[in-house]
Amino acid sequence: MTPAPTHTMLPTPNSWYAVAFSDELKAGGVLARTVAERDLVVFRTASGVACAFDAYCPHLGAHLGIGGKVVGETLRCPFHAFRYDTAGVCVATGYGTKPPPTARAGVWPIREVDGIVFVYYDCLGRQPTWEPPALETAGWTPLIHRVFDLHDHAQETVENSVDLGHFAIVHGYSEMTERGEPVIEGARFQTAYSAGRPAPVLGRFGATVRFDFAIDLYGLGCSIVTIGVPTYDVTARLFVLATPTVKERINLALAVSLREIEDPARMHPLARLLPRRLLQGVIARIIHQNIIHDARQDFVIWEHKRYTQPPALAQGDGPIGKFRVWARQFYAQPDVVAAPFDELAQERAPIAQSDVMAAPAD
Repeated sequence: MTPAPTHTMLPTPNSWYAVAFSDELKAGGVLARTVAERDLVVFRTASGVACAFDAYCPHLGAHLGIGGKVVGETLRCPFHAFRYDTAGVCVATGYGTKPPPTARAGVWPIREVDGIVFVYYDCLGRQPTWEPPALETAGWTPLIHRVFDLHDHAQETVENSVDLGHFAIVHGYSEMTERGEPVIEGARFQTAYSAGRPAPVLGRFGATVRFDFAIDLYGLGCSIVTIGVPTYDVTARLFVLATPTVKERINLALAVSLREIEDPARMHPLARLLPRRLLQGVIARIIHQNIIHDARQDFVIWEHKRYTQPPALAQGDGPIGKFRVWARQFYAQPDVVAAPFDELAQERAPIAQSDVMAAPAD
């Protein structure tokens, strides 16, 4: 019998969180979303401006995301047709009377970058002091994405990116090699590593393929993993977007974009026979499905693990201690998340080849 899920009592971190992909939010579109137990309405005006409000109309409480409609540059309530502009100000009632001055919708900070719509949550209602990442998208394919509802916490999924030890045990990688020390710049945490893995790629079955991973964490809601496969001259971006919804649950979006392929023959001589756009689409979807496969291996662990503080860190874990110290800045009470500083020296011991964990034999 599977035990009931138990999880962390960590509060919701202050961070940018993904609430939609741009292709889900067309002009005039309205979406109902939940972030940190707060109901939101996310909409796009006729001119293309993305907005996010508290979901409930300040007039008499109708949910603006359920039946609300975009009218020009305003959002109309389904109950009494009160209309709100992009600043949340009521500019018209359904009766043609003067709007009440107290009818103001709560506006959330919102950014739309690289095909992802983010809103900013702060437990004290403060404005953001940093921005979500904006990447160069020229020469990259459109995002392929899928969202999962999980019993988990945003920090746990982001921490997974720096947990080097589990990549061999859970996912079958070998020869994990860190490429330099982590770089921390405010709300950004960067690290990189390489690894090998048996993988069939375009007919080359059975060989160990080398992967290079560059990890960029932006707050606790956005992890971007740039995956390079030098043998085939393939580079992809993986977006891991964890958004807290209701208590102890998140929406986890996994999205992939592929750098446009310059020389298909590097992958396989027959690849040059395929139309370039078709080939890129196929490769992107294969990568996306492989990412989902690996993520599913983590899901059952995430949904039943407990946040352990302080952790009993070991050589080979990766920069978990430094990550937890960095993560403190996103909480109003930072001491509940940090690894003790005296554990960092142990955790950052060099990884020798003999210390790399291998997947256990069946």
